[in-house]
Amino acid sequence: MSVHTGGVQSRGQLWPWLLLLPLAAYLLVFFIVPLVDVAIMSVTEPKLSLDNYTKVLTGSLYRKVFINTFATAGLVAVCCLLVGYPLAYLMTHSSERTALLILLLVTMSFWTSFLVRTYAWMVLLGNQGPVIWFMELIGIEDPPHLLFTRFSSTLAMVHILAPYMIMNIYTVMKKIDPALVKSAESLGARGFSVFRHVYLPLTAPGIANGLVLVFVICLGFYVTPVLLGSPREQMIAGLIGHQIEEFLAFGLGSAMAMVLLAITMVILAIYHRRFGLDRLWG
Repeated sequence: MSVHTGGVQSRGQLWPWLLLLPLAAYLLVFFIVPLVDVAIMSVTEPKLSLDNYTKVLTGSLYRKVFINTFATAGLVAVCCLLVGYPLAYLMTHSSERTALLILLLVTMSFWTSFLVRTYAWMVLLGNQGPVIWFMELIGIEDPPHLLFTRFSSTLAMVHILAPYMIMNIYTVMKKIDPALVKSAESLGARGFSVFRHVYLPLTAPGIANGLVLVFVICLGFYVTPVLLGSPREQMIAGLIGHQIEEFLAFGLGSAMAMVLLAITMVILAIYHRRFGLDRLWG
């Protein structure tokens, strides 16, 4: 009887690992193997050396692009927070029907590809687009050039990434017990004081989750900054693509990708130490 029970327990312990095999095989073939290949190319192309990393870490051009990439990612994350927090608050404190409607509008963006949304912004912000037409209609004789600027690429990336911020904050807000706010009000807290000392700290995990998630995703954006952004303010993914497509510099492009990966892993390690990666998705 005990032998039979032990066999059932051992099979029960083995079953979860068997279920993970397809996922592990997928990650091995489509992530680990290409990543190892990129790492090898970064030190072997065009010859076996660390010259590619030396160029990336010491070159003024690459340093400028890295700084611009992180600055843009930070700006996009902050803008997503400014847009997402009020909308998540509205969803939390609205009727169930209104919240579902807003949630549907927010998640609809996931049903459209990045490329389609990017081309849509090209039409909207173009010289013959509705935004310029409206500016001329209200009397602006010389409207600013919006397309192919940092403004246009940032605006499009905020539109694409805002749902991640909204969903993270909304998930945390839904878990807040209304009794906590009522208790603070019963003790004399009013208005903004309740928000600042009670509600905002309770939503801090959602804010941190959203900021890190949006920031990390934005670091690797390629299509939107290339199509909408200024060539003078390109991001690292665009520079990697330029090096490989125009100059066939696979080693240098691979080195930039590995440096970006290393910096991203450091950011995630800091976040994990403070909050835990298991909380990144709410």
